[in-house]
Amino acid sequence: MINTSFIIETTVEFVRKQMGEDSTGHDWYHVDRVRKNALLIAERERQGDLFIIEMAALLHDIPDEKLNSSVHEGQNKLSNFIEGIPLSADQALKIIEVINSISFRGGEKKPLSSIEAKIVQDADRLDALGAIGIARTFAFGGKKGQPIYHPDLTVREKMTIEEYRQGKSSSIHHFYEKLLLLKDLLNTDTAKMMAEERHRYMEEFLLQFYQEWNGQA
Repeated sequence: MINTSFIIETTVEFVRKQMGEDSTGHDWYHVDRVRKNALLIAERERQGDLFIIEMAALLHDIPDEKLNSSVHEGQNKLSNFIEGIPLSADQALKIIEVINSISFRGGEKKPLSSIEAKIVQDADRLDALGAIGIARTFAFGGKKGQPIYHPDLTVREKMTIEEYRQGKSSSIHHFYEKLLLLKDLLNTDTAKMMAEERHRYMEEFLLQFYQEWNGQA
């Protein structure tokens, strides 16, 4: 019989080691918030395999190309870890499928094949909203070398993955290119309800930002 508690503990240790020094908003604390929100959503929705949800939430950023030198390196890192822990073939496949299906990737809307993927995606997207989402946006933008705001830039729409990852933008533009879109891309009723206040908070922040930017506050 598989000892799921041991596997979770091993995974936490691995992820903390991999993400602990991150300064882009994808650190261990982000991962832990996604895990907690995913389990909360699953509990309220009364759906999903909690072990698969927790494992996918813990590992969801390990293969992210933003945090690795290449897509190949990230996928290898995930595969090597999965192969080194005592999972059934079905569990390993489900965890990898969830992780590989949930990225925003320039706003593309892909149908998700499982409730576990929907829940983990919702939990990850919730952490890009509200006060935490604002803080993470400026952390990532600064690390990437983007300006806080540049009024001459335009909001990019219908981007390719390459344009989304590498194109010129600002942290404020990122609100319109991703964050303000997320509320309408959520899958579960629980996440949609949780997103409402966070979405309003970001809208209020932007109003205050423009007032100060224009010397009105």
